[in-house]
Amino acid sequence: MHDIDQRETALHEIIRSAGELALHCYRARRPGQYSLKGRQDFLTEVDGLVEQHVFDKLRARFPEDGLLGEETGGHVAASRLWVVDPIDGTANFARGIDHFCVAIAFVEDGITHLGATFNPVTNELYVARQGRGASKNGSPLRVASTDALTVASIELGWSTRTPEPEYLALFQAMIASGASVRRGASGALALAWVAEGRTDGYVEHFMHPWDCLGGLLMVREAGGCTGLYRAGNRKICDGGPVIAVATGIAAELAEIVKIPVYPLVDAKISSPT
Repeated sequence: MHDIDQRETALHEIIRSAGELALHCYRARRPGQYSLKGRQDFLTEVDGLVEQHVFDKLRARFPEDGLLGEETGGHVAASRLWVVDPIDGTANFARGIDHFCVAIAFVEDGITHLGATFNPVTNELYVARQGRGASKNGSPLRVASTDALTVASIELGWSTRTPEPEYLALFQAMIASGASVRRGASGALALAWVAEGRTDGYVEHFMHPWDCLGGLLMVREAGGCTGLYRAGNRKICDGGPVIAVATGIAAELAEIVKIPVYPLVDAKISSPT
């Protein structure tokens, strides 16, 4: 795409400005100043404020591109689509835990070309471009060289879309495998951490596109394996299961969680239909 350079530059600028806005609100917040949309689903005013900031900036630069946000939805008919999570890790944000981020991805005809995840508290900007690698604050990212689950750290995401028995069975299976299991409550940052090699894998039975598209690109560009997320802008909106993992344990983890990875690293794992 001839104008991908312009969009990459804009993405890096806009996500930093959005992060600065989120950080200002975070530092100004009063403890306990939040509400719930549903069971363990936090709502803050900042979500809408940051999303509007990102949308305004993108519309000004690329008026023909589609926009899809966690808070306000959007128009996905355009072949070029920006997918925005204004605050991923809202529960952490609301409770004063410094583990949240702004996440933005650029998609064309169902293919993620750009991804960025920014934690404004730690000033960590993770970025990826298809075919050009992934980096954090200018330093290249590479997944961990871990080659056994018995020494691996795996993060499991959870949402109310996953029945509790199914989640608990997965948790039990991971513990039985010998892996160390954690949960940080930000799927976007979890994927960035896999790309960076801080953790070895991330699994969630259902993720929305704004939580994961950029992070999945980062993991692939950092040499890791991911599942095949839904293709096509409209199908992307349906969400789906996510696995992202260091190559050395990809086959083993995929077998346990029953989510195929691509590229296929073991003949026992079949492609999804």
